[in-house]
Amino acid sequence: MTVESVKPQTAETAEPREAPLAGGAVPVLGHGLKLVRDPLAFMSGLRAHGDVVRLKLGPKTVYAVTTPELTGALALSTDYRIDGPLWESLEGLLGKEGVATANGPRHRRQRRTIQPAFRLDAIPAYGPVMEEEAHALTERWRPGETVDCTSESFRVAVRVAARCLLRGEYMDERAERLSADLATVFRGMYRRMVVPLGPLYRLPFPANREFNRALADLHLLVDEIVAERRASGQKPDDLLTALLEATDDNGEPIGEQEIHDQVVAIVTPGSETVASTIMWLLQVLAEHPEHAEKVRAEVESVTGGRPVGFEHVRRLTHTNNVVVEAMRLRPAVWILTRRAICDTTLGGYRIPEGADIVYSPYAVQRDARSYGDHLGFDPDRWLPERAKEVPKYAMSPFSVGNRKCPSDHFSMAQLTLITAAISAKYRFEQIGASDDTTRVGITLRPQRLLLKPVPW
Repeated sequence: MTVESVKPQTAETAEPREAPLAGGAVPVLGHGLKLVRDPLAFMSGLRAHGDVVRLKLGPKTVYAVTTPELTGALALSTDYRIDGPLWESLEGLLGKEGVATANGPRHRRQRRTIQPAFRLDAIPAYGPVMEEEAHALTERWRPGETVDCTSESFRVAVRVAARCLLRGEYMDERAERLSADLATVFRGMYRRMVVPLGPLYRLPFPANREFNRALADLHLLVDEIVAERRASGQKPDDLLTALLEATDDNGEPIGEQEIHDQVVAIVTPGSETVASTIMWLLQVLAEHPEHAEKVRAEVESVTGGRPVGFEHVRRLTHTNNVVVEAMRLRPAVWILTRRAICDTTLGGYRIPEGADIVYSPYAVQRDARSYGDHLGFDPDRWLPERAKEVPKYAMSPFSVGNRKCPSDHFSMAQLTLITAAISAKYRFEQIGASDDTTRVGITLRPQRLLLKPVPW
């Protein structure tokens, strides 16, 4: 199966097919109602209907891609750009001038600006901050006292990002604001993506007012960060300084809106996805005490009983595999979209110019065709001798190609270190009021995960 531009038909080229329409559409809303009611089950069931399936979202026809091979081809092809329902819904947060939503030359220039901060050889410089924040997290907790995993996960994610990339001492109050605002904004953006009722979202309903308040506060938070740096007159060697000194293709300083949008892309989606993954890792450690114990034993073996540090991360193989398996089963980013920039074919199916394409890493990474015991938590599936059995593109938590997340090594280092630090000190038990079912928005996270840390 390949991606290729539509060519004049010859004896050697087969006629492109029309993708089948998924069942269950209702008048006006199409499949949007199913995507609101049970989106994970709906997306996971689409592969049974074909490699490429047509969906109706309101008046729009959207193409869903369901196989690892085609999702990889889609991400790598120049026939598609970052666009579509997901990115349109995110523009209110990310703007149109940041690296997350830009395309073409602007995107390439922005990648060049931010990439040095995430080079593999740059990551060790962040190690002391990651260590300090990971251990501070465990030191705040008291044995037997309830840990609110949402606030604690956001606190450490925001602090690591701010101290490493923006060199800011952004305190807990800002992490709390970010956590609350993102929960509201991402939930509202998901509704706007799957049920595109445009004008109705501008009416002064309570949910719309709360969405607008949270979105405004997020942008205010970013303005505070940039204003504080400018007022300080300082120019530390960090990503924010690089943005403030960046120039466009004509050698002129980039505009204020682009700086704002770039900082939004650093602080908000990155913190949301890392924090959501930390929540799922805490849930995994509570649900699978055998793996929590195995992580604890590995940390003790590698460190000799000393506090775990950044220099130990590369040798924490089981801990890393626990992180990867948690991301497989509960990817923070569970749905992605693209838009065709020309008439093209995908897996032999016709995709017209301007069509939106959607795919779900959640569905791909849980597919029984790609994984034995596909719903089971099995970190050992990522051991070298078994990982080679996983089909290509069946596990791409940071995407591939020129849209691959530039912070993949940065994120994996902090996730592994945080998992090791908390597992070395505590095992975890859920309390009665905890709810670890999945809350679906643009990202996935537990509804309300409350844990009790218990010393080993």
